This record gives sequence, structure tokens and C-alpha cells, in this order.
Amino acid sequence: MRQLLRLADEFGVAVVITNQVVAQVDGNAGPFQADPKKPIGGNIMAHASTTRLYLRKGRGETRICKIYDSPCLAEGEAMFAITAHGIDDAQET
Repeated sequence: MRQLLRLADEFGVAVVITNQVVAQVDGNAGPFQADPKKPIGGNIMAHASTTRLYLRKGRGETRICKIYDSPCLAEGEAMFAITAHGIDDAQET
């Protein structure tokens, strides 16, 4: 992780790191809790990242990108689609 951060600083490039999520199963929580997924990387990934995005699948081919931790961007969501032409605007249904 430290080497990636050094490369980003030295060459002025963005580094994209992906992380896996797992279901957080809690016997006391009901089936309607807000978000039962938890990132595996924990505090190491959180502290090493400047801006954190959460990607999830929407309906059909739509994907949703949520900014949930950034020093310079407000929390928000954007919808997009991955098509044969690349990344495209999500189609309204």
C-alpha cells in the first residue's frame, strides 16, 4: 500500500484500489437493516484512501457509484451503465 501511495505522489497519478465486501450477519439485527455489507480491508484501507467510492448494481444494466468519504466532494450518488461502447449514461426506465 505504501509503495502505491509513493508512486501516486511521485508521478501525480491516481491509484484505484478495490476491496471486497462481506455480509455482516448479526443475530440482533433485523432483516431490514440499512446496509448489511462490510468492507474487508477495515481501517487500513480506510486510512490509506483519500476518496472512497461504493459501487453497486442497480436495476438492469444500471450501476450506482456513491461517494461516501472524501475531503473535497460532498456525499452523493450517480447512476451509469457499462455498455459495448464503454461507460455511458444510465437509461431511465
